[in-house]
Amino acid sequence: MPLPEDTEPPRPFRRDREHKLLGGVCAGLGRHCDMDPVIFRITLAVLSATGGIGLIFYGFAWLFTPYEGEEENEVRRLLTGRVDGHALAAVLFALVGCGVFLSMLNNGGVLTFAVILALLLAGAGYWSRQRGAPGPDPLAAQAVADAPPEPQAPPIVTTYPSWWREPIVKDGRHVGGTGYLWGPRDSGDRDIATALSIVLAPRLHKDAGAPVPQPPKPRGPRGIGGWVFLFALLAAGLGTGLTWQGQPLGTSLQTGLAAALAVFGLGIALSAFLGRTGAGSIVLAVLTAGLLTGAAALPDDIGTQWMRTTWEPASVAQIRPDYELGTGTGTLDLSGIEVPEGKTVSTRANVGVGRVHVIVPEGVTVRLNAEVGLGDIQLPGEGKGDVDVAPGKHKEVTLDPPAGVEKGGTLDLELHVGAGQAEVSRAAS
Repeated sequence: MPLPEDTEPPRPFRRDREHKLLGGVCAGLGRHCDMDPVIFRITLAVLSATGGIGLIFYGFAWLFTPYEGEEENEVRRLLTGRVDGHALAAVLFALVGCGVFLSMLNNGGVLTFAVILALLLAGAGYWSRQRGAPGPDPLAAQAVADAPPEPQAPPIVTTYPSWWREPIVKDGRHVGGTGYLWGPRDSGDRDIATALSIVLAPRLHKDAGAPVPQPPKPRGPRGIGGWVFLFALLAAGLGTGLTWQGQPLGTSLQTGLAAALAVFGLGIALSAFLGRTGAGSIVLAVLTAGLLTGAAALPDDIGTQWMRTTWEPASVAQIRPDYELGTGTGTLDLSGIEVPEGKTVSTRANVGVGRVHVIVPEGVTVRLNAEVGLGDIQLPGEGKGDVDVAPGKHKEVTLDPPAGVEKGGTLDLELHVGAGQAEVSRAAS
């Protein structure tokens, strides 16, 4: 007897209207790949924060993919003049994603991590879709062959339990599932108990007193969240430690955070097959992505070594136009400089994080332009305890020499501090 045909052509990818949160893209991906849509939502959120690739993909998928049961997408609606909030939101997602991606072009480490994570997600989706393809069931096929012509043969069922649940139940009441966000650990194995119950059920029901065997209760997946967190800490420490000496602070932090985020992303992806992670891993992954974005915004002149440097030129000719310090305390001592009356000398000092202190000669006129991103600016005559820390502080003043002092030339002084303190004081007579 030939085996009955129970195959159907694969359905194309469509957005899911019933389980959507925004545009139904992740819900549609979960149905299409037979995976929990939460995996796609978390991964695309991480990819959105680390290079904008997630926003670009989500925006274009929202624009060009119609809902399940429909043939018209958002682009066609836009071309026909029917503009609504969904189409505008999809366009906004794509534009913001392109902007974030362009701003990250000079940051090769973050983009490399985003590409690797995107490839891992695509590979996991492809593998999950292939593993869920139903194959011929030998037990059901044998039942069809042994059945007499009169009775109807038992139906052939797919013996791979699906990860897609309608609706997704998270409180443990779902029959045959674990109640967690993603499927059981052995969901890819052939469900022999289900197949046996289908084959043996007609025979057992002949005897009303004979109990019907129940399939064994599936065992819940093992938690791997602790191991993911441990490996993420190790990856962050290793990445930061290897780049601490030779790279700026921002680059070193980016390397460590990107390594930790890669571990979190890999752990969340593997949890769909090997175990489960709790909500803490997801929160930590999002927090790490935010810290990585903040580290990418740090200026390149902020170093990792706290230094104490003193610049003490002996004459006007030895004054450099620029003095640079990444992190630490820099003192520019100009007390021994004599600037002749009528002459102007210019210099500038930049400190990423820390303190810059400039000691100017007693008789010069100082034209000061000081800017501190976050911190305080102290001028001659102010007390040491008069500290006013605030963001975006800027002072542009002219400091005349005190009365009774022989006047000299002019000093154009420009100070820039990312975070810390800029101080100007006069040399004692």
